[in-house]
Amino acid sequence: MTDPVPALDPVVLAERLMACDSVTPAMGAVFAELSAMLELLGFAVHRFVAGEAPDGPVENLVAIRQGPEGSRHFAFAGHLDVVPPGEGWTSAPFAPERRGELLYGRGAVDMKGSIASMVAAVAQVPREAGTISFLITGDEEGPARFGTVAIIDHIRATGDLPDLCLVGEPTSVHRLGDMAKIGRRGSVNIWLTAKGAQGHVAYPHLADNPIPRLVALLADLDALVLDDGSDWFQPSNLEITDLAVGNPATNVIPAEARARISIRFNDLHRGEDLVAKVTELAQAHKVETRAIISGEAFLTMPGDFSALLVDAVEAETGLTPELSTTGGTSDARFLRAVCPVIEFGLSNATMHKKDEAVAMEDLVVLSRIYRRVTLAALGH
Repeated sequence: MTDPVPALDPVVLAERLMACDSVTPAMGAVFAELSAMLELLGFAVHRFVAGEAPDGPVENLVAIRQGPEGSRHFAFAGHLDVVPPGEGWTSAPFAPERRGELLYGRGAVDMKGSIASMVAAVAQVPREAGTISFLITGDEEGPARFGTVAIIDHIRATGDLPDLCLVGEPTSVHRLGDMAKIGRRGSVNIWLTAKGAQGHVAYPHLADNPIPRLVALLADLDALVLDDGSDWFQPSNLEITDLAVGNPATNVIPAEARARISIRFNDLHRGEDLVAKVTELAQAHKVETRAIISGEAFLTMPGDFSALLVDAVEAETGLTPELSTTGGTSDARFLRAVCPVIEFGLSNATMHKKDEAVAMEDLVVLSRIYRRVTLAALGH
């Protein structure tokens, strides 16, 4: 095999990415930075924009470095967009700052830091080891309609489908390496609308108050026990996330009341079945429903892929990561339709918070873990 390029500092790479304001949906400068890094390493980079308003346009990036014909193909996936920084930062959120052992800035852990470690890792993997690709979107933190979904359409069209994929979400909890995600629960949001007839409160027989019907439905939904969990998943949960009437008058029975519920469900359910269940209850209360299924529950069963990740983490940190399915959704819910997918990355303690920060040493160690994973996934 030929020698890899000289080591790249993942801290410096992270600073370059973090210096780009890339509030979701990310476009432009941050993709240019990553493109420049990957082109230096011999990757063919394809940037493209997908979708239209209101959930687009979204910029995406697919970069591939082909190995020998017939070699295995390993992919890194992630996102360059970040949530809005909010107020009260000690330093400017898009001016990365080193203070002590930490690097501060929006995206430090979620997930520009991980992407920087990916780049530093592949710099140390010879081309002859196999094919490596990057699947990077600018819309994971947003509606996610034209991000990874569009990337999957692209790689299916080109035939560049990976054998395994690692998503760099911040999965670690207390220390780098203590947890990896081998699955995620599904997610569905359902909007509920109870319609009545407006009228004067003194003449209720001339009106139809929709609020009691909606409240009764919400009570029924809140009382549901969907399951007690499964072998790899915690129990499914249904939460009431919004309730609104918007009636400014004290003497008027409103014509409409609205609510929203969110269900996070395990592998005992499918989204469409849960929607049907809620709809049946809603119809009994004369309440209308509208649902969006964001993703189905999935599991990458423990096996060779998780074993090589565990070996890499143990070699670099001495920790044995817990294989978990907890937490929210990620773009792994889309990628699992292409190949086995696992998520592993930095500590999530400060993600989405003000003064988001990463331990600089963790970036270095993560790059070494990613290098081990890449080589093992490619059969070396």
